[in-house]
Amino acid sequence: MIYLDSAATTLQKPPAVVRAASYAMNHLASPGRGGHWPAMQAAETVFACRQEAAELFHADDPEQVVLTFNATHALNLAIKSLVRPGDTVLISSYEHNAVTRPLYALGANIRVAAGPLFHPAAMLDAFEAKLTPEIQCVVCTHVSNVFGYILPIQEIAALCRSCGVPLIVDASQSAGCLPVHLKELGAAFIAMPGHKGLYGPQGTGLLLCNRETVPLLEGGTGSRSADQAMPDFLPDRLEAGTHNVPGAAGLLAGLRFVKAKGLDHILEGERALTIQAARGLSSLPGVTVYAAKNPVCQAGVLSFSLDGMDCEVAGEALGEREIAVRAGLHCAPLAHKAAGTFETGTIRASFSAFNHSAEVGRLVWEVTRLAGRR
Repeated sequence: MIYLDSAATTLQKPPAVVRAASYAMNHLASPGRGGHWPAMQAAETVFACRQEAAELFHADDPEQVVLTFNATHALNLAIKSLVRPGDTVLISSYEHNAVTRPLYALGANIRVAAGPLFHPAAMLDAFEAKLTPEIQCVVCTHVSNVFGYILPIQEIAALCRSCGVPLIVDASQSAGCLPVHLKELGAAFIAMPGHKGLYGPQGTGLLLCNRETVPLLEGGTGSRSADQAMPDFLPDRLEAGTHNVPGAAGLLAGLRFVKAKGLDHILEGERALTIQAARGLSSLPGVTVYAAKNPVCQAGVLSFSLDGMDCEVAGEALGEREIAVRAGLHCAPLAHKAAGTFETGTIRASFSAFNHSAEVGRLVWEVTRLAGRR
């Protein structure tokens, strides 16, 4: 199987991730739930995961790093800590449902800064025009999960800082391949999954916190057990219940893999494969490719479509040929509306540090065969 669906999850993990998660399942207990060796080792592992993440993402204190189940969990924590019913919230036109659905459920007044695909200057102009005094929060993705479009997050963050408006960053597609700096951005929160560009297990994620928080869950934390209110300090305030210790151990190994490999090296490799795929697919008749003219505007995600063939049918056909891609709306209808692909969806290929050029060549060949069959 040629796996080209890392924007959903990186199936191919570094061997150290598998070993760490397996070891934790067999040897580690729950942090904060005992003074015995298995509990103490679990606490050390979880804290080491926070430390590694704080260093990679430039947080001042490991306690600002909250362990979550995924990026959706992290985004819900962030949004529900800042947004109240009726608040006016500004988002980009490339947001995932993990942003829009919590806002909708809260009854927020959602405004959209819309800009054409792969045009960061226009996106920044849209944010400048829409960031009016009544905006109480901004939520923005760093990279579109559909198109790999890198939004001008540094400039958007600077704009939010100048207006005194808190910013939540969705780093689901950028963590692990692009610089994500909590201090530099001055964001209120940055949310990310552990199982994508950080190469951790599914069921892991991180929330970097720079503001007061509101728990989604209440329960045991192993701290201040006599109090019925949740602790008022991080990370305990947001981490009720038993930790996913095997997940944290695997994520720690994934973070160390990213650090050793280097963000620039990972991005360079993914971007080279994206360019190769875009060039190869663009040469085929009847294939539409959504690629940036300037490669610096795009990370390792590429969408395309075949004229006259349903994208879901094409995706299934590629799966039958042992190529794993994703087809449809990718839980991001706003992004498809912005790009004009809402009615049809797209086929998405997304790359990781474990993909190579020959796999892209095979993708292009199989799409050539599909185009001919069409």
